[in-house]
Amino acid sequence: MLTAGQILELVKSLIWLLAGVGIFIVGMNFMSSALEKSAGSGMKKLLGKISNNRFSGVGIGAGVTAIIQSSSATSVMVIGLVNAGAMTLMQATPIIMGANIGTTVTGVLVALKNDYFNLAMYLLAFVGVMMGFAKNEKVKTIGSLFCGLGLIFVGLNIMSSKQAFKNPLIEEMFINIFKVVDFPLLLILIGVIFTALIQSSSAATGVVITMVGANILPLDLALFIVLGANIGTCVTALLASLGATENAKRVALIHFTFNFIGTVLFTIIIWIFKDFVVDLLVSIFPNDNDPMSLQMRVSLFHVIFNVSTTLLLLPFVKLLVKYSCLVIKDKKKGEELTLKFVDDRLTSMPSVALMQVKKEVEYMLLLVEKNVENSLEVIRTGDTQKGKMVKENEKIINFTNSALTKFLIKLSSSASQSDEKVIGSYFHVLNDLERIGDHAENFYEIGEEMSKKGISFSLEGIGGIESMYEKVKEMLQVAKDAYSNLNKEKLPTLIELENIVDSMKKELTTNHFNRLAEGNCSVDVSPYYSSLVLGLERVADHLVNVGFSIVNPTGEEE
Repeated sequence: MLTAGQILELVKSLIWLLAGVGIFIVGMNFMSSALEKSAGSGMKKLLGKISNNRFSGVGIGAGVTAIIQSSSATSVMVIGLVNAGAMTLMQATPIIMGANIGTTVTGVLVALKNDYFNLAMYLLAFVGVMMGFAKNEKVKTIGSLFCGLGLIFVGLNIMSSKQAFKNPLIEEMFINIFKVVDFPLLLILIGVIFTALIQSSSAATGVVITMVGANILPLDLALFIVLGANIGTCVTALLASLGATENAKRVALIHFTFNFIGTVLFTIIIWIFKDFVVDLLVSIFPNDNDPMSLQMRVSLFHVIFNVSTTLLLLPFVKLLVKYSCLVIKDKKKGEELTLKFVDDRLTSMPSVALMQVKKEVEYMLLLVEKNVENSLEVIRTGDTQKGKMVKENEKIINFTNSALTKFLIKLSSSASQSDEKVIGSYFHVLNDLERIGDHAENFYEIGEEMSKKGISFSLEGIGGIESMYEKVKEMLQVAKDAYSNLNKEKLPTLIELENIVDSMKKELTTNHFNRLAEGNCSVDVSPYYSSLVLGLERVADHLVNVGFSIVNPTGEEE
């Protein structure tokens, strides 16, 4: 029986232990958030290389996860991209596999800790806190990174201190617990539940590594908990897929299936050849008196498990995709409008989200261009058959403006100072494109009304409109080039064309009134002609705004 003093001592140690775990997880979150912000361009370059090559997909997944130190975040990002239609299942599957490799970096880092390394990390945490008081946004972000990295080791040191794991009472308690749960499936279940609760396999593995280093968790039992942690990390992706498209749910299922198959295979191997596996890891790091050596055994196993599982299942990517499609069937598509490239799950990664916003705006610009062309075709020919297409496109344009504005408002809360400027410019561009869409719809309505009334412009009048539209059409191409390729050299051309359009408006209006005075034009068409000329001039104004608003639409360094 424990005395009252021993019970109090045990409670204190458990509080120290929980404090260590808490600080460790806070440090992980700090570091992950800072890396996401600071490594935005790096992630964009990696994601820009997405292809159907499965080996490059694994490399991208490993690279992104190594950058942001969170396989869960990578999985959620991939689900968001698949949900937005920006990535296929065949492209997403190798990236998910690679993410499991990238997450092993944290385990290796944790295993390398020693007294001198710890001191350096504590100092780094202090430096990071001091940098947080700086006014420069980049310095603050680097400070958060340093602070997070330092806090990870502060938490680990608290866990492995005499007040926590190294307390004799705690040691005895955990030794007795693991005597009771000395069964592989039970240990795997512990790993699954613990990882699912803290939403981080890196953090769960870090705790296991520390326990092995403190000699309170035998290596053979630790291996099964690590296997369970790899299944537990799928919970985040599964939760992120709720309410998403069928393809996004399939990504989460593939992620779970991949880790489950790997866990089953390694469980069988370790269960049968446990002594051989343990002896092999001990022979690589033989010093039983060195905590780092004990920790590296677990870390090495974590690396071997994820690399081996990826190499084993990579040839079966197509089968995994087919299996996911069999389990999760396609539903009938409804009439509800959705964004093509943007998904709310991407708000956690502003740099990637802005890359997708750019694609969405490019699609909106394409719809606007089509509507201007189709509506003027109605005026030229009197054929109102294209009206349905104009109205459908206008619905999408209005929806995109509204939905993307809401998304950008959400995104601004987690964006850096430089990204906030880019987000601000998008608000203006969305407004300008929506207004051009309104003018295009107005052009169609003019054509429809004239067709119903059986009236038309004179040959000279329609010729002037076509000449003015050609200049506006040229401006559309220049604005698209300036936007899509960040081509600032085209901006003076945009201004020059806009000045020409302004002059044409005055000239066409004067000519129209001269024709009216000479009786060469019907008074009935006069309001329509004036509205059309004025509308084209307004479209030109909005196109200039589009070109000059998007100075740097993805936040890239110039």
